[in-house]
Amino acid sequence: MKKFFFLSFLSLLLFQVSLFGQEPLTVEKIMQDPIWMGKFPSNIEWDDKGQTIYFMYRSDNDPADSLHKITLGKNQQPVKVSIAEQRERVPANSKTNLSKTKKIYAKNGEIYIYDIISETKTSLIKFGDKISNPAFLINENRISFESSNNLYVLNISTGKLQKITSILSGTKTQEKEDKSTEMEKWLKEDNLSLLSVIKEREDKKEKTKSYAEAIKEKEPFSFYLGGKSLANLQLSPDEKFATMLFFSRSDNKRTNVPDYADVSGYTVNLPARTKVGDEPSTVELAIYDLEKDTVFFVSPKNLPGIKDLPDYVKDYPDKEWEEKDRSVSISAPVFSNDGKNAVVNIRSVDNKDRWIALLDLKSGELKTLDRQRDEAWIGGPGMGWGFGGGTFGWLPDNKHIFFQSEETGFSHLYILDVISGKKKALTSGQFEVFDPSISRNGKYWYLTTSAIHPGERHLYMMPLMGGKMEKLTSMTGNNDVALSPDEKNLAILHSYSNKPWELYLQDNTPKSQPKQFTFGQSEAFQSYKWRDPELITFQASDGELVPARLYVPESSKKNGAAVIFVHGAGYLQNVHKWWSSYFREYMFHNLLTDLGYTVLDIDYRGSAGYGRDWRTAIYRHMGGKDLSDQVDGAKYLINNLEINPEKIGIYGGSYGGFMTLMALFNEPEVFKSGAALRSVTDWAHYNHDYTSNILNEPFNDPIAYRRSSPIYFAEGLKGNLLIAHGMLDVNVHFQDVVRLAQRLIELGKDNWEMAVYPVEDHGFVEPSSWTDEYNRILKLFNETLID
Repeated sequence: MKKFFFLSFLSLLLFQVSLFGQEPLTVEKIMQDPIWMGKFPSNIEWDDKGQTIYFMYRSDNDPADSLHKITLGKNQQPVKVSIAEQRERVPANSKTNLSKTKKIYAKNGEIYIYDIISETKTSLIKFGDKISNPAFLINENRISFESSNNLYVLNISTGKLQKITSILSGTKTQEKEDKSTEMEKWLKEDNLSLLSVIKEREDKKEKTKSYAEAIKEKEPFSFYLGGKSLANLQLSPDEKFATMLFFSRSDNKRTNVPDYADVSGYTVNLPARTKVGDEPSTVELAIYDLEKDTVFFVSPKNLPGIKDLPDYVKDYPDKEWEEKDRSVSISAPVFSNDGKNAVVNIRSVDNKDRWIALLDLKSGELKTLDRQRDEAWIGGPGMGWGFGGGTFGWLPDNKHIFFQSEETGFSHLYILDVISGKKKALTSGQFEVFDPSISRNGKYWYLTTSAIHPGERHLYMMPLMGGKMEKLTSMTGNNDVALSPDEKNLAILHSYSNKPWELYLQDNTPKSQPKQFTFGQSEAFQSYKWRDPELITFQASDGELVPARLYVPESSKKNGAAVIFVHGAGYLQNVHKWWSSYFREYMFHNLLTDLGYTVLDIDYRGSAGYGRDWRTAIYRHMGGKDLSDQVDGAKYLINNLEINPEKIGIYGGSYGGFMTLMALFNEPEVFKSGAALRSVTDWAHYNHDYTSNILNEPFNDPIAYRRSSPIYFAEGLKGNLLIAHGMLDVNVHFQDVVRLAQRLIELGKDNWEMAVYPVEDHGFVEPSSWTDEYNRILKLFNETLID
């Protein structure tokens, strides 16, 4: 009987191969080392002449990706870059002068200047100590750099080196205070009055000391760090001011993650993060006035709304809320090219405000140019973070600044006149802007947007002061573009829903046709016809249209069961037309569909790509709108695709694992089974930066944490639950699922199991771990959703 069954199964497989021309997928196949899929380019850069494209790629038999290149007009196949050539390359983060003819960079304690036209480099100084942030000044014959917490200026022509600051660790040694007692003082004075020789000697000593002080050259001003750390030390382009950030790090208790499989044979604790609500580090901006030889700090006390309380305090009427200046994080100043002005980006530590302010370098006063207030949290493309980053800088006229804001509900590009205060939106509409940059001639913007569709990315060109956007790329999907330095060509990393990333070259003109340079898919990968999932929307219970990816099996294979996938991170987009970062899950969904499952992949509330209201819809209640979107997705499947209401499963990792737990605990009538991978089970145990944005702090807003944490709802479990977690997870700690397991034990639940992975962190590495995990997921769905 067993022999007959085996032969029948083998005949069926051979029939499928001959009928469809492809071998059936298996978990073992799709979860093996990704090299089986092929070799795909990443991280593209141009050389300074715009003739060579550099990118990461994998040559045959190499264990990992390495640097490759394609030189226009010479080779159209990727060539591996030798170690010697890599060492000679000018670093991508080197600074360019205003005329864009020279670059400067530091390497191994030495500063080099590179002439772009002649393609020659010259060593300017061998300093020995580590050098950072070399930059041209207004006088391009002079450069500044930082070493050992101090600024230096080098005259390129003369080679003269000048130390600009004297910043020292520790605290200044004070002159000893006279701590003599009254009796000791009396004895000294009495002795001096009686013994004239002693009096003469003492008087001579005091006169000598006074003379030495009078002829002594004034020591340069020194600033002592005390217990603070220094960062972002920079010199203004006109060499009149230096600015610096001082960090005071809080001594918060940190968690440990035990490694039971350490190579030593001993259990070793991996140092990990703190938890949400811990005391954050503080940051201060200081200005050193070189002419006055003094340092002073910038105060945020006059920022509008600095004392504003968040709206959620109304939910705690019995608590006294102190009206006080909120703590802020302030960025390093961004100087105009002429050095006359500087602006700073300031964020409240509670992340409910972002101020952009003009900084008076002489007084340290701040003039607010723009304030964005968000009762949830400041975020979105181009917004940066607490200490800077994002889209922020000066136009070539040294009068206007540019930045991004979600003021209209979508992140758009703005300019602002720092003199008049007039602000202008350069883009508008229900789409988002990414990575805008100014053209070489200073007349245009290059920017990527989602204007065509939330699930597409294209590069556009637009006049500097605003106007019509002209689309430069044409391939459907994601076009990640690197513009050549001469702006004649576009190097494009492109992918589509079922086609991984490849490198293309295109002329920098509208409607030009791109030429493909890499063809990385392996024969094994190409042998399967990967699905192009349908992008749909379904109506949520509150009327919103929710985007999703839909995988539908052939009618003859439908088994009436469905699986809903929940992507991780929360703020991430997975319903799009390009190759997903969840490529293993994408392949798994193809496998499920082959087996007759219908698969739905939802960009639920909280996902990226759909503007501010979608991003913040989970504020103070994770497991609210984001969970109801999963429930409404299940209803869509039942009502439109003939899915059996008793045969719906759900799974996901990280935030997706959290969502799976909330689904099984709070909506047990909707979801029969679920696999929760690397899941947050109690948000009070996650990190500060992510969690406090969405739920505030546990001690200030316990309501938000109680209604958002699965561990409080574990009694609702009725279906079948698989928990899977890496024991070395330094992001979502293994402790999370240990605590949940104990809770389930105490509740007497017996319809769950846990798989642990002793050598895995948050993102698995080993193919054996991926295979084991997804075999368990497949087994769960096959055994519980199929009759």
